[in-house]
This record gives sequence, structure tokens and C-alpha cells, in this order.
Amino acid sequence: MRLFFAAWPPAGAAKALVAWARDLTRDCGGRPTPEETVHLTLAFLGEADADVARATGRAVKAPGLEFRIEQARYWAHNRIIWVGPREVPEALASLAAALGETGRFAAHVTLIRKARPPRVLPPPPAVAWPVREFVLVRSRLGSRGADYEVLERFGLG
Repeated sequence: MRLFFAAWPPAGAAKALVAWARDLTRDCGGRPTPEETVHLTLAFLGEADADVARATGRAVKAPGLEFRIEQARYWAHNRIIWVGPREVPEALASLAAALGETGRFAAHVTLIRKARPPRVLPPPPAVAWPVREFVLVRSRLGSRGADYEVLERFGLG
């Protein structure tokens, strides 16, 4: 199974981010992320055993945390527009590491795929993103993009 751990935003935050992204596609084109799939990937596991991943998730003992969306960037190498915090909170980086993220954790939320470089990248909505739980997600790639299935939820705090 193709698996990853993620944090989902509150509904209001997802709605504000998707509205911002849809407005931006008038300038840069691309495909905005659907509201129901906006997420922050904490650790991408790739092809992995779900039982092992579940055990990893259950073993994590960490407090809840919160970060703010403060910046937007365009990554030309994969043609995405993303948003995230200016500085990754230590608690968020620690959570990602505990879940198997290797290397330097880049807290980013992809909002537009297949985008052209925008003429101007306006500031994103300044939304708070509390993380009180994380989820184990199975990803299936299809002709319309990825389809996500939450396999298990894990509480924090």
C-alpha cells in the first residue's frame, strides 16, 4: 500500500485556502487541491505495510500543537504552489521525525498542481492550523489524481 501520515486542517482553514488557490489559478492555471483533501504530509512512507505503519502511529506520544499559514511559494521543479509556516515549529518537526520523515522536514501544503509561474504570488490567508490528531492515509493514484482513504486516526496530547 502507498501510505503517508498527515494532518488535516479545520474545515474553515481548508475552505479559506482553497478559495485563495482558486482565485490564483486565473493567473497561473493548474489544478487546485479539492477542499476535502487539503492536508499537511507529516511523513511519506511510500509502499509500506499498513500494520507496521499503524504500530508506528500508535507508538507516538506527542502533545498537540498549532502552526500558522504565513507564506506561499511556487516550486518550478514540480510546478506546484504551496503554503506553510515561515519557520517549522520544533514540535511539528519532531512529530514528523517520530513518524518516519527523514532529512529536513519542509512543512508545506500543496494547493495547486501543474501551475505556471504566477506573475504575482499574493499572501495566503493567515489561518491557524491546530494539530490535535494525525492520520494514516492510503493513497491510490487514478486518472483524476490521488484518492485518499484514512485508515486510522491517532490523537495527540
